[in-house]
This record gives sequence, structure tokens and C-alpha cells, in this order.
Amino acid sequence: MSALPPVPRTPWKAIRDDLARDIAQGRLPPGAQLPTETELCKRFAAGRHSVRRAVNALAVEGTLRVEQGRGTFVEAAPMIRYAIGRRTRFRRNLADQGLSPSGEDLEQTVLPAPGHVARALAIAAGDRVHRLLRRGLADGVPISLGLSFYPVTLFPDLPERLRAGQSVTDIYRDHGIADYFRQSTVIFTRRPDPQEAELLRQHPDQPVMVVQKTDVDATGRPIGHSQAIWAGGRVQFTLDTLDPGQDSQERTTDV
Repeated sequence: MSALPPVPRTPWKAIRDDLARDIAQGRLPPGAQLPTETELCKRFAAGRHSVRRAVNALAVEGTLRVEQGRGTFVEAAPMIRYAIGRRTRFRRNLADQGLSPSGEDLEQTVLPAPGHVARALAIAAGDRVHRLLRRGLADGVPISLGLSFYPVTLFPDLPERLRAGQSVTDIYRDHGIADYFRQSTVIFTRRPDPQEAELLRQHPDQPVMVVQKTDVDATGRPIGHSQAIWAGGRVQFTLDTLDPGQDSQERTTDV
């Protein structure tokens, strides 16, 4: 009697598509933990390499989130529409979508301004600046890392106020700056470094969006320079292209 032919193994792309379908149709809802690798191998009659490749592909897309030591979960973070304009505000962008904005101070130091920071802030190289590293969250989910620089002479108490829960807009206002604008914005994508990927809870092969900006007050004086690193799979940017002379109340967040 001849031996039975081997059971064909499911290719990794078919596994990826089946899992994506389960997620799209709600059989694996946001936040749900995926079955173990052994269970997935049994379900799809596939080897570990194929299962790992399929899961990794969905993680790179941002559909799944791999947490070391805990397992693999369906990404529960909502896609955020973030409007960039002359009056861009982190808290307002999120609050307008029913999301709760928050931030975490990861590092705060005072140092001589590096050359590129001094040029952006129109100060002398070596002038003291606050260097702040913060993580921005929406409903508790990390969406951005912000590396910011502010002149110490303008905002001597800025770190203490941030730790007390005040927003940058409130701090500006307390120092006599009633309104401020983006003077310039530079946007590009790249791969995150390992620390950035860990802090954003995303796959290291999933790209991040980097937004560099300089804020100025109503007179055009630079007051802050920063680089924001955004989780690429969780944020969709729109650009405010209305004429600068239009009143802010007429602005729209749609492209």
C-alpha cells in the first residue's frame, strides 16, 4: 500500500490574508491576543517560519502589535487625523476627535544650544536652552515622541510647568505670548531606532513620520524648535493651506 501524500502547507501570504480577514470581520477584535504560534501552525497546517513571516508582515503594517514576553495583539489604536497648520495644537487635534491627549516627560536637561538649534531659534550658539524629550499619547496609546528646545531666557520655568500638567500653549500665554504659529515645517519618513520603536510600541520595520518645526510668536520671533517622531501607522496628516491672512476661526482641518 502506497504512502499517503503529505498535507500541503499553507503559504505565509495565505496565512497573512486569513488573519487580516479575521481582524477586518471582527473575529479578532481590537486588543485581542492572537493564538499561540503552535496553535496557528496547527490551524494552518504550516511551519513556524510561515506563521512568523505572516505575523511579522501584519506587524509591519501596523495591524498587529508584538509585545515581548506577553504575546501578539490586534492593534487597538485608532487612526488619528492630525491637522498641521499655522496654529497646530496637539491637545486640540486630539480633543476634537474625542480622544484624551496626554504626555509623559522622558528627559529634561539644560544645555548649550547646538548649532542647528541656535540657528532655528535665532540665538547665539552656546546660549542655554531647555532640551525636552516627551511622549505623546492618545487615550493612553503612544503616538509620538517629541524632542524640543526652548530658550531658557524666555521660559526659565518651562520644565516645572510641564511637570505640573500645563500645556506649552498655556506656558507661552503665561509669558506674554497670546498666540503663536509655525514658521516652517519639514516632514520626512525613516525607520525608527530600537528605542523609538520600543517607546512607540510599534514594529521596528514600520516607518515613522518625522516632523521638524519652528514656532514663532505674533512678531515672528522664534520661541521653540522641535522634532516630532510619529507612529506612522496611527496618524494621518492633513495640511492647512488657507491663506495666512484668513482668520483662524475660518480654518478647516480637511485637505
